[in-house]
Parts: sequence; structure tokens; C-alpha cells
Amino acid sequence: MSQKIRIAVVDDHPLYREGVMRSLREVEGLEVVGEGASGADAVRLVAETAPDILLMDISMPGGGLDVIPAVFAARSKQKIVLLTVSESGDDVTRAMRSGASGYVLKGIGAKELADVLTSVATGERYVTPTLSARLLTRRDAEPDRPSAAGLMDQLTPREREVVCLVASGLSNKRIAIRLDLHEKTVKHHMTRVLAKLNVTNRTEAAVLVHRAGCDLAVEGS
Repeated sequence: MSQKIRIAVVDDHPLYREGVMRSLREVEGLEVVGEGASGADAVRLVAETAPDILLMDISMPGGGLDVIPAVFAARSKQKIVLLTVSESGDDVTRAMRSGASGYVLKGIGAKELADVLTSVATGERYVTPTLSARLLTRRDAEPDRPSAAGLMDQLTPREREVVCLVASGLSNKRIAIRLDLHEKTVKHHMTRVLAKLNVTNRTEAAVLVHRAGCDLAVEGS
């Protein structure tokens, strides 16, 4: 991505917010375009600065989760990443179902956070892996929940091939090279895979694939 990724940071703890902004400013390709401390600030920043990503806390005046609809009302295609201490499965589920692109725990390192923001800017969705695995475990316990193998059976052979390579750790670019496809085609396949598997991101898809015992032999072919 040639242009800088523009980020607005909203957190009601000034010291933490300043630390996050300082870390992001040190990363080449990222630009902090605004800061705030409340849900109202988040809506204002989106309207005034049109950031590529709104990075905000959950626990702040106005509520990070509560303000998501207002953010989308101000800018319908806004990408939102929640940076929080909350490990509540209900909060994760609500955030992703509300349209957030990412859910990250505050223990994350600066470099990893920058990597998450870069991937979100390109259209990926991200949930801290430990939370993704926990959500899948909880879903598996629901009555009448389709098994991992049953969900995998819904995929076409090509979709299954792509998601198995994702589960083996390959990026979309590497998968495209391996399967002689355009990278956009791989992204299209993954969008359909996530919908069919009823998961929100690549990490959840990978966990489900491994549970289903997907044959990863294609990765080494």
C-alpha cells in the first residue's frame, strides 16, 4: 500500500492513548490523524478526518460498542478496530456482528498491532487468536451446532483447497502463487469460505479446519 494508513485513536486514558499514538507514529506507512476520549469524539473524528481505521476502546464514555452504529451512520464504510482489555465472548461477538473489522486485546505489542492494522486496511478481519479459539469452543457446545466436518463439507473443492492453505499459514499472495490464481480471486474464495463456515476471520477458519482434520497435503505439492 503506497499511501499511508490513516488512523484515529480513541481511548479515555490519556497516558495509554498517547503511548499507542507514539508507537504508531514510529511505524513507516502509518499516520495518526486524530485522537479522542469518548464515543462522541469517535463519531466526530470519523466525520472530520475520514480515517482509514478507527482504533478505539470499549470502556469509555459513550461506550465503544454502543457507538458503532453512529460511526457507520457518519461513514458507512469505516473500518473499526476495538483495542480493549475485555475478553468477554459476548463483547467479541457483538463487536464483529456490529461490523467491526478487528478485536484486539491491549496486551498486544506495538509491531503486532501495526501488522493487524495493516491487514485490516487491506480488507482482512482480525480477532485475537485466543479469543477466536474460545468462541469456537463455545459455539461447538451449542445444541444442534453443525460439526466442523459438516461445515467443511459445504465448501467447493477449490474453497476447501484455499482454506486448507490458509490453515497451513500461507498468505493470500502465497496461495495465489501456489494455485496459479489472482490474489483477488483468493480473497473472493475466502470471503465465501468465511460465510459458509460462519466464522469472522482467518484465525477462526484455521482453527475449524484443523478440527475437521482437513488434508493439508496440497500445501507441500
